[in-house]
Amino acid sequence: MMYGCQVGLDGLPSGGHYQYAYDGRDFLAFDKETRTWTALTPPAQVTKWNWESEKSIAERWKAYLEEICVEWLQRYLNYGHEALLRAEAPAVKVAQKAGYDGRETLICRVARFPHPKGNGAGPTAPGSCGVDSQERDRYRCQVAHDSLPEPQDFTWVEPASNLALILGILGAVLAALILLGAMVIIYRKKYRHAEAGYKPTAGE
Repeated sequence: MMYGCQVGLDGLPSGGHYQYAYDGRDFLAFDKETRTWTALTPPAQVTKWNWESEKSIAERWKAYLEEICVEWLQRYLNYGHEALLRAEAPAVKVAQKAGYDGRETLICRVARFPHPKGNGAGPTAPGSCGVDSQERDRYRCQVAHDSLPEPQDFTWVEPASNLALILGILGAVLAALILLGAMVIIYRKKYRHAEAGYKPTAGE
Protein backbone atom coordinates (compact mmCIF):
# COMPACT_ATOMS: atom_id res chain seq x y z
CA MET A 1 0.00 0.00 0.00
CA MET A 2 1.26 3.50 -0.82
CA TYR A 3 -0.45 6.82 -0.28
CA GLY A 4 0.42 10.48 -0.06
CA CYS A 5 -0.91 14.00 -0.38
CA GLN A 6 0.27 17.34 -1.72
CA VAL A 7 -0.32 20.95 -0.73
CA GLY A 8 0.19 24.12 -2.75
CA LEU A 9 2.01 27.26 -1.67
CA ASP A 10 -1.32 28.49 -0.26
CA GLY A 11 -1.44 25.46 2.05
CA LEU A 12 -4.50 23.99 0.35
CA PRO A 13 -4.65 20.37 -0.92
CA SER A 14 -3.42 20.11 -4.50
CA GLY A 15 -3.30 16.37 -5.05
CA GLY A 16 -3.17 12.96 -3.47
CA HIS A 17 -2.83 9.30 -4.30
CA TYR A 18 -3.67 5.97 -2.75
CA GLN A 19 -2.83 2.67 -4.38
CA TYR A 20 -2.26 -1.01 -3.73
CA ALA A 21 0.18 -3.51 -5.15
CA TYR A 22 0.07 -7.28 -4.81
CA ASP A 23 2.81 -9.84 -5.37
CA GLY A 24 5.17 -7.27 -6.86
CA ARG A 25 2.63 -5.76 -9.29
CA ASP A 26 0.34 -2.71 -9.24
CA PHE A 27 -3.18 -3.76 -8.22
CA LEU A 28 -5.58 -0.87 -7.54
CA ALA A 29 -5.33 2.93 -7.72
CA PHE A 30 -7.76 5.44 -6.21
CA ASP A 31 -8.91 8.61 -7.99
CA LYS A 32 -10.12 10.90 -5.25
CA GLU A 33 -11.73 13.39 -7.63
CA THR A 34 -14.05 10.84 -9.23
CA ARG A 35 -14.11 8.60 -6.14
CA THR A 36 -13.43 5.57 -8.30
CA TRP A 37 -10.84 2.80 -8.36
CA THR A 38 -8.75 1.76 -11.36
CA ALA A 39 -8.05 -1.95 -11.68
CA LEU A 40 -4.44 -2.31 -12.82
CA THR A 41 -4.63 -6.06 -13.27
CA PRO A 42 -7.58 -8.32 -14.22
CA PRO A 43 -7.93 -9.97 -10.76
CA ALA A 44 -8.36 -6.46 -9.27
CA GLN A 45 -11.69 -6.02 -11.07
CA VAL A 46 -13.53 -7.94 -8.35
CA THR A 47 -12.15 -5.69 -5.61
CA LYS A 48 -12.92 -2.59 -7.69
CA TRP A 49 -16.59 -3.59 -8.07
CA ASN A 50 -16.93 -4.41 -4.37
CA TRP A 51 -15.37 -1.17 -3.15
CA GLU A 52 -17.22 1.05 -5.58
CA SER A 53 -20.52 -0.53 -4.54
CA GLU A 54 -19.78 0.61 -0.99
CA LYS A 55 -19.65 4.41 -1.42
CA SER A 56 -18.40 5.06 2.11
CA ILE A 57 -14.98 3.53 1.28
CA ALA A 58 -14.19 6.12 -1.39
CA GLU A 59 -15.61 8.97 0.73
CA ARG A 60 -13.46 7.91 3.68
CA TRP A 61 -10.26 7.87 1.63
CA LYS A 62 -11.01 11.16 -0.08
CA ALA A 63 -11.52 12.81 3.31
CA TYR A 64 -8.32 11.26 4.64
CA LEU A 65 -6.20 12.47 1.71
CA GLU A 66 -7.63 16.01 1.82
CA GLU A 67 -7.78 16.52 5.58
CA ILE A 68 -5.86 14.19 7.91
CA CYS A 69 -2.99 13.55 5.49
CA VAL A 70 -2.64 17.28 4.76
CA GLU A 71 -2.65 18.10 8.47
CA TRP A 72 0.20 15.65 9.13
CA LEU A 73 2.11 16.80 6.07
CA GLN A 74 2.01 20.42 7.22
CA ARG A 75 3.11 19.34 10.68
CA TYR A 76 6.14 17.51 9.29
CA LEU A 77 6.97 20.45 7.03
CA ASN A 78 7.03 22.71 10.08
CA TYR A 79 9.31 20.27 11.91
CA GLY A 80 11.79 20.24 9.02
CA HIS A 81 11.31 23.85 7.90
CA GLU A 82 14.93 24.89 8.39
CA ALA A 83 16.42 21.85 6.65
CA LEU A 84 13.94 21.88 3.77
CA LEU A 85 14.58 25.54 2.95
CA ARG A 86 18.36 25.27 3.20
CA ALA A 87 19.95 26.53 -0.01
CA GLU A 88 23.12 24.57 -0.70
CA ALA A 89 25.25 25.69 -3.61
CA PRO A 90 25.12 23.19 -6.49
CA ALA A 91 28.19 21.48 -7.91
CA VAL A 92 28.65 22.45 -11.56
CA LYS A 93 30.87 20.78 -14.12
CA VAL A 94 31.15 21.36 -17.86
CA ALA A 95 32.36 18.28 -19.72
CA GLN A 96 33.35 17.79 -23.35
CA LYS A 97 32.65 14.84 -25.62
CA ALA A 98 34.39 14.60 -29.01
CA GLY A 99 32.28 14.08 -32.12
CA TYR A 100 32.82 13.92 -35.88
CA ASP A 101 33.78 16.50 -38.54
CA GLY A 102 35.16 19.00 -36.04
CA ARG A 103 32.01 18.89 -33.91
CA GLU A 104 31.80 18.11 -30.23
CA THR A 105 29.26 18.14 -27.42
CA LEU A 106 29.54 20.33 -24.33
CA ILE A 107 27.67 18.90 -21.35
CA CYS A 108 26.67 21.02 -18.37
CA ARG A 109 26.05 18.94 -15.25
CA VAL A 110 24.51 20.48 -12.15
CA ALA A 111 24.37 18.24 -9.09
CA ARG A 112 23.72 18.36 -5.33
CA PHE A 113 20.95 20.92 -5.36
CA PRO A 114 17.56 20.97 -3.57
CA HIS A 115 14.99 19.42 -5.87
CA PRO A 116 11.77 21.47 -6.25
CA LYS A 117 9.54 18.37 -6.07
CA GLY A 118 11.28 16.57 -3.25
CA ASN A 119 13.16 16.90 -0.01
CA GLY A 120 16.91 17.19 -0.01
CA ALA A 121 19.35 17.17 -2.89
CA GLY A 122 18.08 16.30 -6.32
CA PRO A 123 19.69 14.20 -9.01
CA THR A 124 22.18 15.44 -11.54
CA ALA A 125 20.54 17.72 -14.10
CA PRO A 126 22.39 17.50 -17.43
CA GLY A 127 22.12 19.89 -20.36
CA SER A 128 24.08 19.61 -23.58
CA CYS A 129 24.62 21.27 -26.94
CA GLY A 130 26.59 20.47 -30.08
CA VAL A 131 29.26 23.02 -31.02
CA ASP A 132 32.16 23.53 -33.40
CA SER A 133 35.39 22.57 -31.61
CA GLN A 134 36.99 25.86 -32.69
CA GLU A 135 34.23 27.91 -31.06
CA ARG A 136 33.80 26.14 -27.72
CA ASP A 137 35.13 29.19 -25.82
CA ARG A 138 32.08 31.16 -26.91
CA TYR A 139 29.70 28.92 -24.97
CA ARG A 140 28.75 29.24 -21.32
CA CYS A 141 26.69 27.17 -18.90
CA GLN A 142 24.67 29.63 -16.80
CA VAL A 143 23.36 28.43 -13.44
CA ALA A 144 20.85 30.33 -11.29
CA HIS A 145 20.11 29.09 -7.77
CA ASP A 146 18.84 30.49 -4.47
CA SER A 147 22.26 29.93 -2.90
CA LEU A 148 23.99 32.13 -5.51
CA PRO A 149 23.80 35.94 -5.25
CA GLU A 150 23.43 36.10 -9.04
CA PRO A 151 23.52 33.63 -11.96
CA GLN A 152 27.01 32.31 -12.62
CA ASP A 153 28.61 31.28 -15.90
CA PHE A 154 30.75 28.16 -16.20
CA THR A 155 32.96 27.10 -19.10
CA TRP A 156 34.76 23.96 -20.13
CA VAL A 157 38.32 23.87 -18.80
CA GLU A 158 40.83 21.67 -20.56
CA PRO A 159 42.13 19.09 -18.06
CA ALA A 160 45.80 19.12 -17.21
CA SER A 161 47.92 16.56 -19.07
CA ASN A 162 49.18 13.47 -17.26
CA LEU A 163 52.75 14.77 -17.54
CA ALA A 164 51.85 18.02 -15.79
CA LEU A 165 50.04 16.09 -13.07
CA ILE A 166 53.01 13.75 -12.53
CA LEU A 167 55.45 16.67 -12.41
CA GLY A 168 53.22 18.43 -9.90
CA ILE A 169 53.12 15.38 -7.64
CA LEU A 170 56.91 14.87 -7.90
CA GLY A 171 57.46 18.55 -7.08
CA ALA A 172 55.29 18.28 -3.97
CA VAL A 173 57.08 15.10 -2.82
CA LEU A 174 60.50 16.68 -3.42
CA ALA A 175 59.54 19.80 -1.45
CA ALA A 176 58.35 17.61 1.44
CA LEU A 177 61.64 15.65 1.44
CA ILE A 178 63.69 18.87 1.44
CA LEU A 179 61.66 20.22 4.36
CA LEU A 180 62.07 16.94 6.26
CA GLY A 181 65.83 16.94 5.62
CA ALA A 182 66.14 20.52 6.88
CA MET A 183 64.27 19.62 10.07
CA VAL A 184 66.58 16.63 10.67
CA ILE A 185 69.69 18.80 10.23
CA ILE A 186 68.38 21.43 12.64
CA TYR A 187 67.51 18.77 15.21
CA ARG A 188 70.96 17.18 15.00
CA LYS A 189 72.70 20.52 15.44
CA LYS A 190 70.65 21.31 18.52
CA TYR A 191 71.29 17.83 19.95
CA ARG A 192 75.10 18.09 19.45
CA HIS A 193 75.12 21.56 20.96
CA ALA A 194 73.34 20.24 24.03
CA GLU A 195 75.87 17.36 24.34
CA ALA A 196 78.81 19.77 24.03
CA GLY A 197 77.49 21.92 26.88
CA TYR A 198 77.02 18.95 29.27
CA LYS A 199 79.56 18.71 32.16
CA PRO A 200 79.39 15.78 34.58
CA THR A 201 79.49 16.50 38.32
CA ALA A 202 82.96 16.11 39.81
CA GLY A 203 83.38 12.92 41.83
CA GLU A 204 84.57 12.79 45.42
